[in-house]
Amino acid sequence: MSKETIAVVGVGRMGANMARRLKDQGYSVTAVFDTHAPLAVELAAEIGAEAAGSLARVTELADVIITVVTDDKAMHAIFQPQGDSLLTGSKGKLFINCATVSPAVHLAVEELAHKAGAESLEACMASSITQAREGTLYLMTGGTDQAFRRAEPILKDLSVSLRHIGATGKAAQVKALVNMVMNINTAGLAEGLGLGEALGLDLTILREVFSQTGANSRVLVTDGEDMQNRDHSCFFSGAHAAKDSGIALALAVEKGLTLPLAEATKKQYDRMVSEGFGELDKSGVAELTFPGRGKR
Repeated sequence: MSKETIAVVGVGRMGANMARRLKDQGYSVTAVFDTHAPLAVELAAEIGAEAAGSLARVTELADVIITVVTDDKAMHAIFQPQGDSLLTGSKGKLFINCATVSPAVHLAVEELAHKAGAESLEACMASSITQAREGTLYLMTGGTDQAFRRAEPILKDLSVSLRHIGATGKAAQVKALVNMVMNINTAGLAEGLGLGEALGLDLTILREVFSQTGANSRVLVTDGEDMQNRDHSCFFSGAHAAKDSGIALALAVEKGLTLPLAEATKKQYDRMVSEGFGELDKSGVAELTFPGRGKR
């Protein structure tokens, strides 16, 4: 059986590398689209796709459309019921939505897709740019079993681990919690290293001690040295960290829970954005805690 044709909407760092990976795996990536058109034009030339001029054209050109957009507003924009929309002519198509957005948005998109005769699956990514390019993403999906089975061969070619969580919205809930805890850990690490710097400690030794004790964490590996060296090349931005912590806090409000650590962390990332560091990697939260650092 031949592989289905694929389009990618949202070809920033993650989306572009997913498109490249799928091309390498022998898929026909027929179209790419981005609201910042030069990104799509450049990628299209590289992988032999069409830089689609409209969302409707994207759907026309592919069986499966992968979306990797920034937030709830962007998801609503590409799946609007009227005007230029991925829903136009979408009967029989499959949408695989990989953005970190509110669970309610995934539910709304699924309802719209079903009304149009299409299928929708959330495929939340707990990984970064390098993993997207190498096909080693950690993916969590939510949706119908039918949509998952159809998407599974494609998602296996993008991932090293693929877990179907359950109904639509459930994977997005898990992803929100993953990012909430990651953000708390990152902000906590920045405070620990910042205080170590203020005390005149050798931060390389301090990071080594952290790694062998209860202070160890995944973010120590990914962000600790970057915080020390002020290398905040962006893999996951402070602005996205603020957004994702907000998604988790909204879920907590729905359930009547108070999460003081998550609230404090959200304030730190909001401050990071307000002080001009929002497009730095999340490790840039250290700019708020290390002595001698601060506003740009």
